[in-house]
Amino acid sequence: MKRMGRLARVAIGAATMGVMGLGALGAPVLAENVIAEAEEATVSTMEPPKPGWFFVRGGWGSAGSSIFDAGTGKMLGMVSTSRDSDLAIDPAGKFYYVAETMWTKVNRGTRMDFISIYDSKTLKLVTEIPTPGRLIVGGFNTNFLLSDDGKTAYDYNFDPASSVNIIDMAKRKFVRAIELPGCASLIPNEGVGFSALCADGTLATVAVKGATQEITRSAEFFDAAADPIYSNVVFDRKKKLAVLLSYTGLVRTVAMGATPVVSAPFSIQEAGGMRAADVKPLDIAWYPGGMQPTALHRPTGTLWVLMHKGEYWSHKEGAEEIWGVDLAAKKVVKRYPVKGHPRNIEITQDDAAMIMVNGMENNATIIDSKTGEVKHEIENAGGGLISVVEPK
Repeated sequence: MKRMGRLARVAIGAATMGVMGLGALGAPVLAENVIAEAEEATVSTMEPPKPGWFFVRGGWGSAGSSIFDAGTGKMLGMVSTSRDSDLAIDPAGKFYYVAETMWTKVNRGTRMDFISIYDSKTLKLVTEIPTPGRLIVGGFNTNFLLSDDGKTAYDYNFDPASSVNIIDMAKRKFVRAIELPGCASLIPNEGVGFSALCADGTLATVAVKGATQEITRSAEFFDAAADPIYSNVVFDRKKKLAVLLSYTGLVRTVAMGATPVVSAPFSIQEAGGMRAADVKPLDIAWYPGGMQPTALHRPTGTLWVLMHKGEYWSHKEGAEEIWGVDLAAKKVVKRYPVKGHPRNIEITQDDAAMIMVNGMENNATIIDSKTGEVKHEIENAGGGLISVVEPK
């Protein structure tokens, strides 16, 4: 009893100084003279998307796409992107757009396809635009495009066959679908509509004219069976120039327009001072590889490519080196070793020109493209597609 009295006195004394004591059943009791102040809810805001930021898709089960500052390596926020969705950044910097699919019972029930619109400052959902469908596949930057002014979106669909949904982003409504048999990998074609790579080795160009469209095809310029082109095409909006890379390392550029002009290919291996790679079995050479194997630094016209030693059809292998290719000179100007066998690469579009790579382990590395120095290593950054803000 004596000991209990001392404990009680300690509790009472603490309570009189504004500290919680214990009740008869051990529950906390707040002293009567303590006034608890109500907390006020606040919402942090972000700056509009910057050229020095990376947007990194998470792995399976991730809540969204993480935003990282390339200079500090710090995470700034996260855009809600469901599995196998596609992210696009408003050219005006006001919104993030996500083309996604959901079901009323998570993995079954009524299917719902829509474009979700998020405020870029608060990352809160603004509204949704219902669409009749979309292709449910992840890891491609060519499924969901915006026009240069951000007023029109092109969303790739495959229901029941290849088509493209046209969405009016200003009025926030679905307009119509354009059938595009045998073609995918959408490429912006400002002032015309869009273009797409096709299985017959051609480039289809869709001139959108109000409620109608005109589809034309280029001459065949690649063999989709013998030496395919990677689906994740990179594009320079200012120059209206697309850069294509084949599995063997052939680099082509395409000057976009009503009648796109495809350049003669050059070998990335020959640009690096070695023999070109081929399709012969067991012939070991340097090959490009990964899901997102190329990144284009638009201001300098430098193409950065994930490369590995292997044989043909090793196009999914992670990288051992990163090669920097001067497209104008058709010459490899940089070669940096890289750890972790990354499968995705992107580069910021500012003067800092910081490279980010990631891979199957969901870790990311930020590298100075001018020196090859590793600036930041980020655990659990995400292992999916990487996006950046394009220069205006």
